[in-house]
Amino acid sequence: MSNSNDTFQHINYAWDDEKTAQFNSTLDGLVYRSNLLGSDQRITNTGGGNTSAKGIEIDPLTGKEVEVLWVKGSGGDLRTSTAENFSSLYMDRLLALQDRYYQADEVGAKTQIEDDMVEMYRHATFNLNPRATSIDTPLHAFIPYKHVDHMHPNSVIAVAASKNSKALTEKIWGDELIWTEWQRPGFDLGLKLQSICKDYPKSKGAILAGHGVINWANDNKACYALSLEIIEKAARYIEAHDKGEDTFGGQKYICLDAENRNQVLAEILPYLRGLVSGEAKLVGTVQYDESILHFVNSQDAPRLADLGTSCPDHFLRTKIKPLYVAWDPAKDSVEQLKLMLSEGIEQYKADYSQYYATCKHDNSPNQRASSPSICLIPGIGMIAWGKNKSESRVTAEFYNCAVEVMRGAEAIDEYIALPQQEAFDIEYWLLEEAKLKRMPKEKPLAREVVVVIGAGDGIGKATAHRVAIEGAHVVCADLRLEAAQQTADELTSVYGVGIGVSGSDISSCGPAIAVQTDITDRDSVSKMFQKVLLAYGGIDKVILTAGVFLAPGQNSISEDKMFDVSFAVNVKGGYIVATEANKIWQAQQLPGALVITTSVNAAVSKKGSLAYDTSKAAANHLVRELAVELSPLVNVNGLAPATVVKGSTMFPRDRVIASLTKYSVSFTEDESDDELRDKLALFYAQRTLTKQPITPEDQAEAAYLMISGQLSKTTGQIISVDGGLHEAFLR
Repeated sequence: MSNSNDTFQHINYAWDDEKTAQFNSTLDGLVYRSNLLGSDQRITNTGGGNTSAKGIEIDPLTGKEVEVLWVKGSGGDLRTSTAENFSSLYMDRLLALQDRYYQADEVGAKTQIEDDMVEMYRHATFNLNPRATSIDTPLHAFIPYKHVDHMHPNSVIAVAASKNSKALTEKIWGDELIWTEWQRPGFDLGLKLQSICKDYPKSKGAILAGHGVINWANDNKACYALSLEIIEKAARYIEAHDKGEDTFGGQKYICLDAENRNQVLAEILPYLRGLVSGEAKLVGTVQYDESILHFVNSQDAPRLADLGTSCPDHFLRTKIKPLYVAWDPAKDSVEQLKLMLSEGIEQYKADYSQYYATCKHDNSPNQRASSPSICLIPGIGMIAWGKNKSESRVTAEFYNCAVEVMRGAEAIDEYIALPQQEAFDIEYWLLEEAKLKRMPKEKPLAREVVVVIGAGDGIGKATAHRVAIEGAHVVCADLRLEAAQQTADELTSVYGVGIGVSGSDISSCGPAIAVQTDITDRDSVSKMFQKVLLAYGGIDKVILTAGVFLAPGQNSISEDKMFDVSFAVNVKGGYIVATEANKIWQAQQLPGALVITTSVNAAVSKKGSLAYDTSKAAANHLVRELAVELSPLVNVNGLAPATVVKGSTMFPRDRVIASLTKYSVSFTEDESDDELRDKLALFYAQRTLTKQPITPEDQAEAAYLMISGQLSKTTGQIISVDGGLHEAFLR
């Protein structure tokens, strides 16, 4: 098979000789090959697979040439890997470890020595490389070729997870690939691959039953091309046997149209999130594309879902199997679906606990959360759950891979999963547990969905940035969508879009989204929250910073109209937001928090802002009333700023100039808006006890404090952030 896209029908050939000609080291070439392989999910999944290359390096101790193995380190992702993501080890020291392994094997300690050998790899580290070494290292080290790829392509796993995978391997690849029985990756599997290379000198790789493929070559480009050729052959064979609409036994259930599907999702998602978050709060990803719907609506979906996944990389994310709910969208109600979900999750948890009790060893880690990571609903699609949006999105990606594996295996043969004990031994492998413990500590709001209304500028923008620092999933909501989008884009530029984000579908979003809403319109607020549910599965905190200031002289409307608008935005808007959010909080039954921005003007009587001040006084009491109404599940508090001039749309240039004139503060017409605002802010600061201008960031810090959990016993309170404005002291 020649190396060009003209001959590849199921995979893209992306090698660029001009780029590789510029590389000066073995590692440069390995990083390039790895990035190409990892960038295509038809080749391997996110974080899955590993690559290696052997080359000659100069030993920093002796100054002599030594052979070094460069291999993807533990926890890395091929698509995004750089040189820092690869471990480096002395080849002679790795090979010398075989004697130690054989000695341990002779005294019957083989199971334990498999795990112990991983610690020994550190003693073979070249040049003090700090990158943790992968458990797959011996698979690469003991193969006597310079370049090795170990991939998890769906098409190849479909063969590896078929009932007659050995015969299929011979039929598709002949003597190029040697079939091997399922075995957990480790030292012994590395030795078996070494023997395959010796016993079958013409072989180019091996099919690892139930797992994937590993292949080798002595040239970087040739190894890459071989990986693609192996995938192409499997994909062509599956295509030739594809059953079309009859795949998975044909359709059993209908699909709901988009409008009805979204309505059902909006109703069940917060309820479902509450059910799966009993042990730890989770964030969701919804998927309803043609492929996943074809599966969940099929006759065979219940059987295949119950078998679970095959490839270890898959079920480490998706658990041993998903929750499948046999809801009929043509005749069953949403209330029936809720009941099925409740009963299904209760049974799933019991089954998972039994699975753990049956399979555990004396030294197994403690049982992890027993809730399902994947929920499959006919007519609706798939809902994946994870500790954050990125993880739930990747979990969805992995189950998509599992579906494609099942699709291929059922087309060419019969799909089989790993035996339950083998699956458990991977899921609760002590080395996997050690990898989990090495992961960074979660940020305080990493599992939280925070809706900031008014995020387009001023206090809202600053608050969106503040909660994002703490790991929150931030919904940037504003009347002006373009302003909200700008804030969301700013957050994305700092925190990234996350793995797997693609297309315009909000369910595939990253850690920040922008939505438009008018808080005076209940339908608009309801639709805004529906988008949030489809994006993340629920809400946790809502911070309302949107408001309006209308004053005589600056606004060409009647005073009656000023009252109407001021109370509609500053009071009724808070009521609408709170009551719509509370529907979600009550469905989730997870603790929530609401912060409503009022003003110190609510406690200070003065001339010139009658409508604004009285509306903010009403907002203060709204906070207290809502604290009573929403208790005990939701804490409600108010944030009362003094005059925050910086970045506020309430202080357009004409109002700033009018205020500077009123207070006899000197200025010139050629000064910029920011310069004029700074002068006014400094003037206002002199009226406070601290003599410091009040900034949006000051308000954002207080807003964060009120939702952080640090004030979990505080509700119905108004927190003033005014620099010490003694006129606003409570009397």
